[in-house]
Amino acid sequence: MSDRYDFRAIEGKWQARWEAAHLHHAPDDDARPRWYALTMFPYTSGDLHTGHWYAMAPSDTAARYRRMQGYNVMFPIGFDAFGLPAENAAIARRIDPKDWTYANIEHMRGQLRRMGATFDWEREVITCDPDYYRWTQWWFLQLYRQGLAYRAEAAANWCPGCHTVLANEQVVDGRCDRSDDVVERRFLTQWFFRITNYAEELLRFDGINWPERIRTMQTNWIGRSEGAMLDFPVDVAGVEDPLSVFTTRPDTVYGATFMVLAPEHRLVDRITTGEQRPAVDRYVQETARQSEIDRLSTEKEKTGVFTGAYAINPFSGRRIPIWIADYVLVTYGTGAVMAVPAHDERDFAFARKYGLEVIPVFTHEGTNISQPLESAFVDGEQMVNSGTFDGTPFASAKQAVIAHAEREGIGRGTVNYRLRDWLISRQRYWGAPIPMIHCDEHGVVPVPEEQLPVLLPENVQFEPTGQSPLTQIEEWVNVPCPIDGKPARRETDTLDTFMCSSWYQIRYCDPHNQEQPVSPELARKWLPVDQYTGGAEHAVMHLLYTRFFWKAARDMGIVEGDEPMLRLFSQGVILGPDGNRMSKSRGNVVAPDELVAEWGADAFRCQLMFVGPWDQGGPYNPTGMQGIIRWLNRAWSVAVEEPQFAELAGASETRSLRRVVHRTIREATADMESFSFHTLIARLMELTTALSRARDAGPVDRAAWNEGLRSLLLMMAPLTPHLAEELWERTGGSFSVHQQLWPAFDPGLARDEMVELVVQVNGKVRERIQLAATASEAEARVAALASEKVRQWLDGKEPRKVVFVPGKLLNLVL
Repeated sequence: MSDRYDFRAIEGKWQARWEAAHLHHAPDDDARPRWYALTMFPYTSGDLHTGHWYAMAPSDTAARYRRMQGYNVMFPIGFDAFGLPAENAAIARRIDPKDWTYANIEHMRGQLRRMGATFDWEREVITCDPDYYRWTQWWFLQLYRQGLAYRAEAAANWCPGCHTVLANEQVVDGRCDRSDDVVERRFLTQWFFRITNYAEELLRFDGINWPERIRTMQTNWIGRSEGAMLDFPVDVAGVEDPLSVFTTRPDTVYGATFMVLAPEHRLVDRITTGEQRPAVDRYVQETARQSEIDRLSTEKEKTGVFTGAYAINPFSGRRIPIWIADYVLVTYGTGAVMAVPAHDERDFAFARKYGLEVIPVFTHEGTNISQPLESAFVDGEQMVNSGTFDGTPFASAKQAVIAHAEREGIGRGTVNYRLRDWLISRQRYWGAPIPMIHCDEHGVVPVPEEQLPVLLPENVQFEPTGQSPLTQIEEWVNVPCPIDGKPARRETDTLDTFMCSSWYQIRYCDPHNQEQPVSPELARKWLPVDQYTGGAEHAVMHLLYTRFFWKAARDMGIVEGDEPMLRLFSQGVILGPDGNRMSKSRGNVVAPDELVAEWGADAFRCQLMFVGPWDQGGPYNPTGMQGIIRWLNRAWSVAVEEPQFAELAGASETRSLRRVVHRTIREATADMESFSFHTLIARLMELTTALSRARDAGPVDRAAWNEGLRSLLLMMAPLTPHLAEELWERTGGSFSVHQQLWPAFDPGLARDEMVELVVQVNGKVRERIQLAATASEAEARVAALASEKVRQWLDGKEPRKVVFVPGKLLNLVL
């Protein structure tokens, strides 16, 4: 028979047979223990790139391994199909985004099937399908009824290129993460989810196995700070509400010599004096053109403008000036800060530049606070210049000031978070319509659930105007109020697409249910996800939103448990051959379809997994394919060309072969558990070579050979599903290799026959001897005493104690 395999002849054949047999479907009524494996579903961009393969092929390998362990594995697939790229494509190509999206889905389905993945296509979800976004809208209504969805005017991130609002997480280095336009700040009325209600719980990761870097990224993004909210009265006629500021250092309040507002702060326009108006307006306009990253830069010189207004320090009673400065952000805290130049480097630099007062309120070793300070200092010894608090030790100063503020009603201790509420409305067409109606008499009214889904209209004009294209469709916008039937208008904003992906793992459990997003029975059976895989770039968007969504659903009684995914693995990034991120402009893009057409899906899967540790990624190595192909051809040869057989059960060659087989099973199992696919492939290459050499060396024991070949094919099955299935059938195995159990190893057979035993005398190494791995303590002692070196160190004395670790150590204690 041929010693080479023809992937073109076998891959399509087995893909069709698997699909016909529903091999990859996870029945809901299966008695086996369940395992829910999930990889992040792809966006419908039109093509699966190498990054998709690098995420999905190893995930598929892990899912196949769990099935071979006896689990009923659910490994579903779907498409993240709403979003701005489809709308931009519609504008550029003058086509309907729906047509563009579904054409891409059809193409990507074919690519995913050619991958040979074990996806359960019977559970497919498409987020732009009305059967799916009906329930996305339903979730919105539940969150609204729970008080977790609200509408408010707020400073928003505006992308001038996309003509839409962006969530904070979609702004990278001050630019839109899609168009790369510089993001502007605008005040707009938007819809939000109260993710901050769960900020404290989102900081806890109890009971889940997630990478430390993901947990750290989320923790830093949430940004918990303990301090106080203090109220500074504004000394301006007609302004009754105080300026509330959050500070982590309430103990420095007596040193607050000026206030600083964000230029976008609502109070700026009301308090600015006529004399200062031109300078303030000019500064506000200049700030609007800067990104938040630029504004927060530590290298940038601090600038600001005096408003002409004053506030009253509620502790000292002093009248202090109110400034605006670009380094204060309206999105953090209250958009106002009390400036304490003696104890904050940024405030000190600002005060020195503009000649503002500096009052130290702590003594400090080595600092003469009676003289002008050369720099700010953070900590201190005891309070000074602080009225009745003078002499209070630094360690107890914060709590003393907070207690006073609470007694006097001028502040309170609190916790602040960097995390902002999730802005979920978008001024675009291609998204799930927000199911709300605006009525002049009744305000904002939910669409009745029986009227869901609120369908997207067709034949829409997509020219970007800054408003949703839906505003132009009067027959869609104008509807009766659900309460009294009087004329009203639909909400024309659509939902952030991250909402669609925040609950998709729930829908996979019951994708065809027309009565509810998931039945309680199937939610209990399948959820939470056992193993999730996806890139670390989603740490503070998708992964954080999904955790929030799950906790809200838990509190509604829809799901059980505190977390949506028990385990998370974040793969690294597969780079171009030149070590840079793949991009068309660099000319380093590796096209999966071309490589699959030339070498086959199994080979490409293995080549990607052989790059290195999956969580690290690395550059794609074009020459690496040759090594993979040689291995697959050798495996084909080993399987189809039988050796000469003889009864050699007790021969040393047989024992050696079985030892390699069982050791490989042991180590390959550990590799599978740790997602170490690169070392797994290396071990299977070694086993293939061992079998090939045993065959070529002469007669082989039939039982040992069959055991080795069977184990090789079973361990190759998750990695090379098509080739393993073909060879399994050719060697007499019943359909399917993927329904067989993962091989088990015998610890005794996996052990070396001879081992190196370390011999110690009084805990110090004095000799290393070779002896049988199964040697007893008595046998090891006899072998050790036969050594001249050991006898020399014993000096004729009898050991009073012997410590023996089989196969490793013998310690003779005198």
